[in-house]
Amino acid sequence: MTARRFFTVLALLVVLATAFVAGRASADQPRMHAALEHLRAAKVELEHATDDKGGHRRKAIALTNDAIAQVERGIAYDRRH
Repeated sequence: MTARRFFTVLALLVVLATAFVAGRASADQPRMHAALEHLRAAKVELEHATDDKGGHRRKAIALTNDAIAQVERGIAYDRRH
């Protein structure tokens, strides 16, 4: 992983962490919605990145999709319980 890519990933992680702390977005579960927004933004950035980085970009996209699904399920669960 190049230094530039490392710092990009690090920046995305900082943004995600900030989302949990800041708690912006919707009044209904604001931190979960903020995390969801940031995960979706991260997915777009990954999709627009060049090359496949030895399969790591593809894997990161898949893991981001999984994270998005888990956050959506968590939001839905909390609404029902």
